[in-house]
Formats: sequence, structure tokens, C-alpha cells
Amino acid sequence: MLKYYSTTVILHLLNSYNHRMNHFYHPIEVRYGDLDPQGHVNNAKHLTYFEQARIAYLVELGLFTKGHSFMEIGVILADIHITYLAPIYFGEPVKVGVQVVKMGTKSMTWAQNIVDVKTNKELAKGEVILVTYDYKEQKTINIPHEWRETINRFERL
Repeated sequence: MLKYYSTTVILHLLNSYNHRMNHFYHPIEVRYGDLDPQGHVNNAKHLTYFEQARIAYLVELGLFTKGHSFMEIGVILADIHITYLAPIYFGEPVKVGVQVVKMGTKSMTWAQNIVDVKTNKELAKGEVILVTYDYKEQKTINIPHEWRETINRFERL
């Protein structure tokens, strides 16, 4: 049976539990348009869900605001791997975890997962590598000091 949960219910459930891997989660509404003909979320949408959560993470940490251009974020996706563990269905309350697990000179490794809010079952997990990038100069740059300090403090790296 298909159940649809309101954002209020999802947020309440999110606040009551955080999955073991991450301490930052972003709720995602599974939309009808995210589904494939088999009735579950299309595999490509997992990438979008991961991206939405990473942007929410940067906003939460004050590293990106509504006034910024996406060209000013200063990161570019270098690599991504996703393991699909279980299907995600329309109306299923899910949250996407974000955690920076490693910072190099110019790159950051992020662990992400998608979790069922009600059961805490991990539905997908992945690793993302982002590289700090100067879009005007078209070259990689060192991770800005402010970003490094803020992320280190938040993640306790």
C-alpha cells in the first residue's frame, strides 16, 4: 500500500534519529517524476538526491547562500560511486546523509547515503569526490581556508 508522508512528519522523524554514518541529513521528497517504469526511483535520481543534500550541507555550514551563483560554489564533481541497496518508492520518506570524510589539498571525499526515515534502513550509499575549482580561471584551486576550518569543525576531522 502506498503511503504519503507530509514534510512535517518527515522532519519530525528526521529529528528523532540520525543514521550511524552521518550527522547531517537532508529530507528528500520522492516525486512521481523521479520514478521509472518499474515504479521505483530511477537510478539517475540518486545523483540528484546526493547533490541536493550536498548543497543543503554547504548552506547549513554557511559556505553557500541564496545570493551566490552556482558558478561561485567553487567545486566540481570528479568521481562518484553509488551502491544501490534497495528500491525507493513514491511517497517513501527518505533522508540523504552527507559527511566529509577526507580533505586533501584540492579535493574532498564525501560519504553519502539515502535512508528510509521510518525504518532507518539504508537504501543506497556512495562516495563522492569534489575538487575545488576556479571557474573563471578554469583550473583547480586549494580548498579555501574558510571552507577547511568550517568543515573540520563541523565534522570534527
